[in-house]
Amino acid sequence: MTSEPKAPSVPTAPQPPVGLLPKLIFGSRWLQLPLYVGLIVAQAVYVLLFLKELWHLVLHSFDASEQQIMLVVLGLIDVVMISNLLIMVIVGGYETFVSRLNLSGHPDEPEWLGHVNASVLKIKLAMAIIGISSISLLRTFIEAGNLGTTRSNFTETGVMWQVLIHLTFIISAIGIAWVDRLSESGHREKAAHD
Repeated sequence: MTSEPKAPSVPTAPQPPVGLLPKLIFGSRWLQLPLYVGLIVAQAVYVLLFLKELWHLVLHSFDASEQQIMLVVLGLIDVVMISNLLIMVIVGGYETFVSRLNLSGHPDEPEWLGHVNASVLKIKLAMAIIGISSISLLRTFIEAGNLGTTRSNFTETGVMWQVLIHLTFIISAIGIAWVDRLSESGHREKAAHD
């Protein structure tokens, strides 16, 4: 019986002890845990809201006009998009700022989670906010035919402000993406010079 010689183990340099203040500062990230749990509770509230609105849609589907059904469906889409935003913040934020989830190899691991960082999370959140704002603005435009009547929930000034706020979201998202791209190209240039 021959035994293979074992490869010599490479001794690792001992890690210097971490002081109390750095441990406290680094450990303070766990203070965010209740915030993420609170967002999970908010997610549950949105699920209940979705089910309630869906139930109303089914009950009144024969009594409602096409426009009313469309507005309720857009409301449901809005709830789903806000829920998606919550998931991105909960999962991405926890993974980025608190602790690793160790989901690699899990069949349901989101594909974006592997390369999420604060910059990617900001851009994804900005895009989600633009999507939510778009749905809200679409609902307003559908109801805009009632402007000036007692059935209207909006005024012309209110519609104008919604459009301006939506444009502000778009410009902000473009700015965030542009700054991210500039910083990324700066990192690439620095890496090329090193």
